Amino acid sequence: MSDTLVNITNPEAELPGNIQLDPARSGYGEDGESPTTRRAFLVGAGCATAAYAAALAYPVYRYLASPIETAMNATAVKEVTLKDAQKLPMGSVMMFKFGPSPAMLIHHLDGKWVAFTAVCTHLGCTVQYEAGPDRIHCACHGGVYNSQTGANVSGPPPKPLLAYKVAVNDADVQISRA
Repeated sequence: MSDTLVNITNPEAELPGNIQLDPARSGYGEDGESPTTRRAFLVGAGCATAAYAAALAYPVYRYLASPIETAMNATAVKEVTLKDAQKLPMGSVMMFKFGPSPAMLIHHLDGKWVAFTAVCTHLGCTVQYEAGPDRIHCACHGGVYNSQTGANVSGPPPKPLLAYKVAVNDADVQISRA
C-alpha cells in the first residue's frame, strides 16, 4: 500500500500523480464544508418520520373518537324550538334537526301532535311520513312504523322510533327529550 494519504476534505491539497479533485463534483462547497451534515440529515429524517406517523395516526384517532363525539353531540341538545310550527296544517309533517339527527313533527287529523326521530332503527335510513295510509315508512327496506306511537309495525326495524315530548303554544312548538 502507498505511504501517501489523500486529503479529500481539502480540495486545494496536492494530490499524487495526475489525480485531480473537482470541487463542484466532490459534494463540498467552496469553503470545503459539506452542504449536508450527518446531524442535518438525521433531523430531516426524524421530521419526515414524525410527519408520516402523524399522517397515519390521525385517521385512526378520528375512527376511534367518532363514536364518543357522536354520542356527546346527540345528548348535547335537550330541546328544540320551532317558530311558527303551530301553524302546521292537520295531517301534515314538518322535518327538522334535533341535534345532529333528522326528526319529524306530525300534526294528526285528530289534532294530536307527536314528534319522533326520523332515523330508522334498522339501518339508520331517514324515514318519511305518509299521510294517506297514516304511517311512517322507511324506503330502504320497507319498514313501517305507527304514526301515533312510533312503534314498529312491520318490516325489519327491531325497535320503535324514539319519541320526543311536544309542547304547543301560540308562538311556537317546543320539542324536548322524553
